[in-house]
Amino acid sequence: MGTPPRLGAHRLLGEIGRGGTAVVHSAIDAFGREVVVKRLRPEIAADPAARRRLAREIAAQRRVRSPYVPRLLDGRADADPPYLVMAYAPGCPLSELVAGHGPPRPDRLRRLARRLALAVAAVHDAGVLHRDVSPGNVMVHGERPALIDFGLAHDAAEAQTTRPGMVVGTPAYLAPEVIEGGPATAASDVFAWAATIAFAATGRPPFGRGPLEGVCLRIVSGTADLEGVEEPLAGLLRLGLDREPRRRPSARWFAGALAPAGMGAPGRGRCAAA
Repeated sequence: MGTPPRLGAHRLLGEIGRGGTAVVHSAIDAFGREVVVKRLRPEIAADPAARRRLAREIAAQRRVRSPYVPRLLDGRADADPPYLVMAYAPGCPLSELVAGHGPPRPDRLRRLARRLALAVAAVHDAGVLHRDVSPGNVMVHGERPALIDFGLAHDAAEAQTTRPGMVVGTPAYLAPEVIEGGPATAASDVFAWAATIAFAATGRPPFGRGPLEGVCLRIVSGTADLEGVEEPLAGLLRLGLDREPRRRPSARWFAGALAPAGMGAPGRGRCAAA
């Protein structure tokens, strides 16, 4: 049948992504703005659980206000097809940027790290956990990151646990407590932020690549590879990658520490999992 030319008030321009549950389109809204439309695939939309997950995603992203998180403009989990609409985030994924051009120079890296920390802090300030902060979910345009994909996001007040060995998120960036089946917390997002910035700094996931079991074992044992990361950023990342969630400072603290006046020897501030 092909792509419908419109979805609600939005004129679809073309498909820009496709996953197991949803299709993503570039589009123009009723005000002439370029936007992104995510719609559930027809076979998935028939599942009430999939609609509930989309409703959670809509509710979570609607609460977040940050220049580094695309604003949710519209969304209906009860529509046919169910969809959400967000502001367009230009650029390319951090994963592709680093793979194609290598790590950014130190001053650009610091600004990227700080702005992404501000994005994560805004998510937490809204009472939301992202649960999938990773290089593939960070769009970069110039020096401006945009944290995208709230498909796994949850209200921070709702306890979410996983069975040990069950992976929810991007494996190489999961916190050890999540891998072990514990609840995701703000500290888990902080760990993922630190792992993402370590990747940006080196071009390597800090716990390596390869079979899932091996990556998870290295994360749980706390053996991060930060070779090549310059100080004081390396010290900050070690704090963010601490094996114990309660010892990781908050995303807001990291944003302050990464401000030009704050880039000295790292100390500890308010923890993300207090």
